[in-house]
This record gives sequence, structure tokens and C-alpha cells, in this order.
Amino acid sequence: MTNAKLTSLMSRGTDFLGCETAILCGAMSWVSECNLVAAISNAGGFGVIACGAMTPDLLDAEIAATKALTDRPFGVNLITMHPQLFDLIDVCARHAVGHVVLAGGLPPKGSIEAIKQKGARLICFAPALSLAKKLVRSGVDALVVEGMEAGGHIGPVSTSVLAQEILPDMAGQVPVFVAGGIGRGEAIAAYLEMGAAGVQLGTRFACATESIAHPNFKKAFFRASARDAVASVQIDARLPVIPVRALKNAGTESFTAKQREVANLLDSGAIEMMEAQLQIEHYWAGALRRAVIDGDVEGGSLMAGQSVGMVTREEPVAAIIAQLMDEAAQALERRTA
Repeated sequence: MTNAKLTSLMSRGTDFLGCETAILCGAMSWVSECNLVAAISNAGGFGVIACGAMTPDLLDAEIAATKALTDRPFGVNLITMHPQLFDLIDVCARHAVGHVVLAGGLPPKGSIEAIKQKGARLICFAPALSLAKKLVRSGVDALVVEGMEAGGHIGPVSTSVLAQEILPDMAGQVPVFVAGGIGRGEAIAAYLEMGAAGVQLGTRFACATESIAHPNFKKAFFRASARDAVASVQIDARLPVIPVRALKNAGTESFTAKQREVANLLDSGAIEMMEAQLQIEHYWAGALRRAVIDGDVEGGSLMAGQSVGMVTREEPVAAIIAQLMDEAAQALERRTA
């Protein structure tokens, strides 16, 4: 079920992305690979490859594999602190990737220009209105407003507050996509009416039929409730660690020990701050792989947003998107009845 109002409200997002439905899939390391990305794009949404810690060669192969599965638009998410960021940008350009998403902090000098000069549209995360304005002045083409309800790396402010803060000022300037804690179409309709061009969901797609995540990983999601998805704790103010939201398990405690280890190396002068942050990133990449690929749901990282309680069974991507759009359309119809 769709209606003219829903199509109209999403038109800015669909025009920008080049797809039928302005629903992006959040980039989830090890999960947002060619199979899930292609399935989302084929279903009318917008898939995004999670580059994470991939080397340029690995990203090259992943993009090629995705293009073999879909002829529809998709994007690539790059981490700003990746030591080979500019090489990864070149890989995206060689494949004529139309949209690049930069995550993990402010874009480093020259990265915005490098992406746009090669013809891609650039999407960045805006955790505050001041940063949203700065990013747009710098040439960013679209923004993602992601609240702390999301899975993976999170900020300190809720989605609803960020949307109220940023949409009135920025939605008229660039397309703004809202993310974090979205699991049903009624919420999508509400954010569209507030001025969003579309939305981004990750957790809702993590257990799709097309997701390569291990059955144990998916079962952990099906059993979980919203309160099980907790944010990691920073133990040392000298080591700025972006909190990560995941289902609580033994791996959560292991991260505390890892922070102590890295903080001690930093204090001793054995490593610099950039290396310390990279070690933390590599820890998460490894812990997430153990859960997603190997099925170690106790020692691995079960990154999930608070919408995890709405993930109750394995479903095809097309069915998930159809349900979300149906719920959104019905919510809009109820409001105009």
C-alpha cells in the first residue's frame, strides 16, 4: 500500500538517491556486504556497503561483487580515520559509485573535495546543528541525523531531539535522513512530515533472509528487547572512545579491559592517539566478526540498536521494506481522514 502523500514526502530523498524508496540501510560492518546491499537496492531501497577496516583491494572486490548482483544505485560508507581513506575514495571513483557516506568524525582535509571532484554525492553524519551547518558550508550534499538509540557507534543525543533541532534549519538546504531507533513505518511517516527526505535503518535489516549473519547472531536479536541493547562505557577520559551500542554479553566486559590496555600504551608513549583510536576500531571490527561470521554471541560484539525488540523473525528484505511503507502510508491516511 502506498499513497500520493507518502510518495511526495519521499520524493526529495528518492530523487537524491536514485531509488524508489528513501530508505537507506545503515552500514553495518560484516553485515552490509554485497548480498544484503544488493537485496536492499533491488527491493527499491538504498543499500550501503560498510567498508569499515577493509583494504582498498577488499573494497574493490566488494563493490564489484555488489555490481554483479544489482544494477540499481548503492553507496559506500567510509570511515574518516581509515589510514588509506584517499585510496578508498579512488576505488569508489573507479567504480563510479554515485554516493559516498563518510562516518566516524569530521571529514579530514581534502576528503570532501576528493569525493566530489570524482563525481560522487557526499553524505555525512550530523550529531549537532552547528556541525550540520559546518558540513553543508563545506560542500556536503546530504546529512544523516542519527540518534543515540542506534546500534554501533552512537552520539549522546536522542533521535527525536536531534530531528527537532536540525530538521527545521537544514531540511530546506539539503536532504536530511533520520536514523536511530526506527523500526516501524509510523515513525518514518512522522519524520517525513517533520521535513526529513527519508530514513536510515540498520538493526531492522540485520536479520533479513539475505543477511549473511550467523544463525546464532540472528537468534540473539530475536530474543532481545530494547533494554538489552546497551551503550559501552568510557573508562578513561584521556582516551576518547565513541560509545558503541550492542547487546550486553561477555564481550561487553572484554571491551573495558581493552580500553585499559590501550590507555596504558598511550600513557607510556608507546603509541600516539591516532593509533590508540585505530586499535579500538580494530577491536570492534574483530569482535563484530566473531559474532556475525563465526556465531560467537558470548565473546563477540552484537551491535544492535534499541529497535532490536521489533526484530522478531527472519524476513526477506523486500517484505521488510513493503511492511514499512505500508505502515507509513496507513499512518498518513489516518492523519488526513
